[in-house]
Amino acid sequence: MSLPDKVIDCDVHNTFASGDDLLPYLKEPWRRMVAEFGTRIPFMYNSPIGVLRKDAVTPSGGSPGSDPDYMLEHLVKPFNMEHVLLTGESFIHVSNLPDADYASALASAYNDYVIDHWLAKSPVFIGAMAVALQDPQQAAREIDRIGPHPDIKAVVICGASRIPYGQRYYDPVYAAAERHGLAIMIHPGSEGSGISNPPTGAGYLSNYLQWHTSLSQVYMAQLISVVCEGVFEKFPRLKFIFCEGGVGWLPHLMWRLDKNYKGLRWTVPWLKKMPSEYIRSNCYLTTQPIEEPSDFNHLKQIFDMIDGENILLFSSDYPHWDFDDPTAILKRLSDEAKRKIFYENAKQLFQL
Repeated sequence: MSLPDKVIDCDVHNTFASGDDLLPYLKEPWRRMVAEFGTRIPFMYNSPIGVLRKDAVTPSGGSPGSDPDYMLEHLVKPFNMEHVLLTGESFIHVSNLPDADYASALASAYNDYVIDHWLAKSPVFIGAMAVALQDPQQAAREIDRIGPHPDIKAVVICGASRIPYGQRYYDPVYAAAERHGLAIMIHPGSEGSGISNPPTGAGYLSNYLQWHTSLSQVYMAQLISVVCEGVFEKFPRLKFIFCEGGVGWLPHLMWRLDKNYKGLRWTVPWLKKMPSEYIRSNCYLTTQPIEEPSDFNHLKQIFDMIDGENILLFSSDYPHWDFDDPTAILKRLSDEAKRKIFYENAKQLFQL
């Protein structure tokens, strides 16, 4: 199978070689707490087959995703990747911890660690910084601290939340991200855990299969909130990336939202355009895990409906179990569409 000419991977999970790697970046009392008890970042649903690929274990026996040199050899070189966006692992989900100051300390330590141990290692690596949303003012200060780094390109937040992401509570975070030209990336993994809401509108599910299939519900709710609360009117240069939540749900959401807006626009007088126009101009989705209908033409029709070649970003989800090989997906798209999805859209979004 042939490789795309150039690839930018927009979701690669870097981990730690040791649980002690973060300790030098933490102050007391957080350092002692983490040394004794671990980070204690909560998760509700765990994959019964494991999350990390067995073939991605490092040559020294380290955790998959923990060795920058091995990632360059195992992922970057074989797949012709010009850049990979490091999205972290558990630290995406610090906003689910009940202690705002502890969560902020973890996020700051993680950001410093990534800059020192990953971004300094190779120009291939670009970073998505973590923030703790329990205190938006503190999160904004962290963005002002880390955002000026030239290799930081996004702010990654968890799909799970106590308050929908469109509400003005988060305005300081969005103002800071826009100020530094950083995209907001929503990533799943901890829905239903910690201080977040249940993972679906119907409540809690029984197992990982149900949870994983239902992730798009969270994305639909967050996108509706962000658009209808006027986030893109207040912050017109801000971009949102909906990562690892699928794409097949987007057409009917845009149709339903536009239809309802026509009859209820007086409830959102700050909107100046149709809701779907904000989605097309300010939002991106990543390809992994791409839906795989038995008839590829059905997927292509969805891409046509959402202008997929201009709003999709390739992501592999390395080194997770459901990794998407760039030589194996979207093979039947046009060369122009593949060039945009695998490379050009991310290059433009991150100003690479």
